Amino acid sequence: MSTDNTGNTDSSKDRADRGGDPNRRIAEAILPLVGGAANVTSVTHCMTRMRLGLADRSLVQDEPLKALPDVLGVVEDDTYQIVLGPGKVARVTPQFEALTQEAAEAEAQPAAATAASGGDTKGTGGEPAAGAAGSATTAKTADELAAEGAAIRAARKQKNATPVKLMLRRIANIFVPLIPALIGCGIVAGLNGLFTNAGWLPALTPALTAIASGFMSLIAVFVGINTAREFGGTPVLGGAAAAVIVFPGVADVSAFGEKLAPGQGGVLGALFAALLAVYVEKGCRRVVPSAVDVLVTPTVTVLVAGLVTLFGLMFVCGEIATGIGHLADWLLQHGGAAAGFLLGGLFLPLVMLGLHQALIPIHTTLIDQSGYTVLLPILAMAGAGQVGAAIAIYLRLRRNTSIRKTIRSALPAGFLGVGEPLIYGVSLPLGRPFVTACVGGAFGGGVVGLFYQLGTSVGSTAIGPSGWALFPLLKGNHGLGAIAAIYALGLAAGYVAGFVATYFFGFSKQMLNELNAAAQDEAATEPQPSAQPPASGGTDPAPAPAPAGGPGGTLA
Repeated sequence: MSTDNTGNTDSSKDRADRGGDPNRRIAEAILPLVGGAANVTSVTHCMTRMRLGLADRSLVQDEPLKALPDVLGVVEDDTYQIVLGPGKVARVTPQFEALTQEAAEAEAQPAAATAASGGDTKGTGGEPAAGAAGSATTAKTADELAAEGAAIRAARKQKNATPVKLMLRRIANIFVPLIPALIGCGIVAGLNGLFTNAGWLPALTPALTAIASGFMSLIAVFVGINTAREFGGTPVLGGAAAAVIVFPGVADVSAFGEKLAPGQGGVLGALFAALLAVYVEKGCRRVVPSAVDVLVTPTVTVLVAGLVTLFGLMFVCGEIATGIGHLADWLLQHGGAAAGFLLGGLFLPLVMLGLHQALIPIHTTLIDQSGYTVLLPILAMAGAGQVGAAIAIYLRLRRNTSIRKTIRSALPAGFLGVGEPLIYGVSLPLGRPFVTACVGGAFGGGVVGLFYQLGTSVGSTAIGPSGWALFPLLKGNHGLGAIAAIYALGLAAGYVAGFVATYFFGFSKQMLNELNAAAQDEAATEPQPSAQPPASGGTDPAPAPAPAGGPGGTLA
């Protein structure tokens, strides 16, 4: 079946043409809209987004790309990120990578054609905009909100290009690739806990324990590998330096007058151990003669980084990790509802500032220590506030069918914790609804924080999912039923508070008039053709541009 590579490629294309692989069709639809294979310099993905490095950002056709049915939105940061949603992104990205490799050799001429057609597309896209201006000068449609969202993203990207935020982004790049394993092992751990508590399948639970715990016992090694790769070192040397932390024999080593424990320092120790290994390796490359480099550099790198890790980093990072755990517990134990209110309400502004990436190693440290992070379920309430706000916007803008159509398409993903389409396509460009959505997240976080103070902690065994998608990953200090009920209550509070705050305080009268102006103009133009049936049909082309001003509205 695989005797001829060329034959395999052609047959896969034929199957895709006949509808055999929907993920390949999605990739084929996306590729020309991002400038073709020659314009793609790198392809990776996280939980919900396919992240593309682009040679020329101007070749991307944003509006046609966002109009694709399977694209939930786009986010522009250090990479161009296409939101496809959980599950789908992991299937589409390999197809996209394969497609870029297949098309790379023949992309020179198509790239020029794509650039030319891109200009035509923008030109033709500009004409309806002019028609819209003529038909409704004060109306705002989903297209205009998307344009404002793109401008906000561009401004945020420029503000976030500071050394501190760039460093936080690099740290995030270390941990994001670990999320799929954290999710898979977390769900297995949840099943194992369910079977153990119920007394089911006693012969299987030890095997499930091994599967769930194996990755977590070696997570420091994976952090070391990713750290070295991110900072330009040899990945396996970073993993070797970090592996010292989880070696059982460290129990025979003393540092600062205390015996070390395997795993002490956790992911933070692994990160710093691998980072040290990178700098030692780079220093050796500069001074060691090439004839003996292959022997000297790895030896010195592992030896220096290993000794510093054993007699310094493990103890110091262990104290820091313990402090993080105590701080999170103290914050929610004493702050309760107030702490949850602040965390849930401020999370999305932290995302806008690019500071949320600092939370990733904190989450991972808490998971490494206690098996779950108590912060993620509280922060996930920010998405609940967005959903409630979107429903309120939908009801308040009854005449703006363009924005309502955007909300209808983005709302299911919002319930599952994919909030980018609602944030960047609706609430953030509108301004006040983004603030009221944050209020909804604050109330949801307050509910979860209150129950923590009352003695029931709600945590997540992995990072990444939120919304309804977080239910399979819930864990805490009580039974799964009680924990799930508290989390559901927090989501409900976020939905309701986001809805109420947005419905009553999310719009001024002027905003409502402007945002509903498009439908009023359509209502004014519709009676004219209906009052003059066939006779005026040939002499009344003037109303034709009006639907172009709000294509989403007329189709909805």
